[in-house]
Amino acid sequence: MNDEFFMKQAYKEALKAFEANEVPIGAVIVAGDSIIAKGYNQTELLNDTTAHAEIIALTAAFSAMGSKFLEECTIYITVEPCAMCAGALKWARIGKLVYGTSEPKSGFSLYTPSLLHPTTETVKDILDIECHQLMKDFFEAKRKSTF
Repeated sequence: MNDEFFMKQAYKEALKAFEANEVPIGAVIVAGDSIIAKGYNQTELLNDTTAHAEIIALTAAFSAMGSKFLEECTIYITVEPCAMCAGALKWARIGKLVYGTSEPKSGFSLYTPSLLHPTTETVKDILDIECHQLMKDFFEAKRKSTF
């Protein structure tokens, strides 16, 4: 199992968000070779602007691990995290962050210094084309439905 395998699992979560008319972002958290938590955007369903895929997955992972720190875990997210989610990942001390596609308008990489914990390893552009296309399809459909 590798980064691409686990990103495909996060992508499946993003498809759930897409089908629920939520911004299609999915996340999974892995400890060792096991997925311990999953999440997808649910801001509309829960009427909660903080119900991002990462936050939902983090909450489940804290419970699964019995700890507020996830140094030995990797999170796979289909889209680069926003500042809020990057902050949550920092406080969780996530060991590794892997994301699918960049978010040039609101991604954490816009900020200097980094919003992540200094020990967090970052890998980007895993399934970039697929993750980007899902976001593009979602927002194109949204624009068409408003006219």
